[in-house]
Amino acid sequence: MLRCPGRVVSFLPPEVLTCRLCFGETVNKSEVERLIQLFDTLVAESGSRFAAAGLSRSTFRDALYSAFGMTDDMIMDRVFHTFDRDNDNCISVVEWVEGLSVFLRGTLEERIKYCFEVYDLNGDGYISREEMFQMLKNSLLKQPSEEDPDEGIKDLVDIALKKMDYDHDGKLSFTDFEKAVRDEILLLEAFGPCLPDIKSSMAFEQKTFQDTRKL
Repeated sequence: MLRCPGRVVSFLPPEVLTCRLCFGETVNKSEVERLIQLFDTLVAESGSRFAAAGLSRSTFRDALYSAFGMTDDMIMDRVFHTFDRDNDNCISVVEWVEGLSVFLRGTLEERIKYCFEVYDLNGDGYISREEMFQMLKNSLLKQPSEEDPDEGIKDLVDIALKKMDYDHDGKLSFTDFEKAVRDEILLLEAFGPCLPDIKSSMAFEQKTFQDTRKL
């Protein structure tokens, strides 16, 4: 029997059991249990008043930093929003496992959808010129010698639109973004790093899933 914050869980939610953690491979029960155990530990250590509901925004951001070295405030907030499927401002155990399934080992299709949601700041179904500018300005290092760094960022936005805006409407639809990424995989994180790098992802899995393959 597994314990989740505020309630006892005698079975794993079907949504969690069917999560996919890698290409074509369904996560086994032991791996799901390890993710739930980690979730419980993070909630217990947080001491948050939201503990009965799940992970708070601050606890989730701390986890992204400690596990994956993420430091960009805007990106971490957007990752939180993308994990938080029901928009209740906390991450439930199901959202935690489902989100990590894409975050760690999602298919290309799943990662394209995830990154698009991260970059679509206002949730209107498009990545606008203004959103591109905001994300690039936030993620790029400022050079002291630059008199007007905004002009350089505007140039980058123009380049991105020229390369990715297939219907030439001045913004990126999901169709635009998907086609661009499938043509050039490096464009997946064009507007800021929102997925873990290979090294941190492997370290997280090794630490979290150690010995589960033997069970």
